[in-house]
Amino acid sequence: MEYFEELTVGHTESFGRYEVTEDEIVSFAEQYDPQPFHTDADAARESMFGGLVASGWHTAAMTMRLLVDEYIASSRALGAAGVDELRWRNPVEPGDVLTVETEIVETEPWDESRGLVHVAIETTNDDGAPVQTMTALVLWERKEA
Repeated sequence: MEYFEELTVGHTESFGRYEVTEDEIVSFAEQYDPQPFHTDADAARESMFGGLVASGWHTAAMTMRLLVDEYIASSRALGAAGVDELRWRNPVEPGDVLTVETEIVETEPWDESRGLVHVAIETTNDDGAPVQTMTALVLWERKEA
């Protein structure tokens, strides 16, 4: 596990495989984003999407799951200070398989024990189309002084 001082701007990693199900899309949306194109397949066919699609917030949650399982849990990341430039680029549909690519785009000292790492994150579907992009501002453990 790398400390803040050992991280390299430009470093990339790709990981994850998350298959999205219709039941999951509907369940998430019924609880958190109950718009018809997320909850009702018939209504969704009449929407601009032409079918059921995941909420953007659901896409963000699935991305976070992949990040925790494959990246954060085995790192010295301490938590996030925020997210910049969150964009939903393409809809996520039932059956899509999501993967994530990260790139360290900037690092800066935060305080004596932490650094701030700007991580560009792109989530793509199994066709390689981007479905979400964002930049996470991650607090990272520094080496002891």
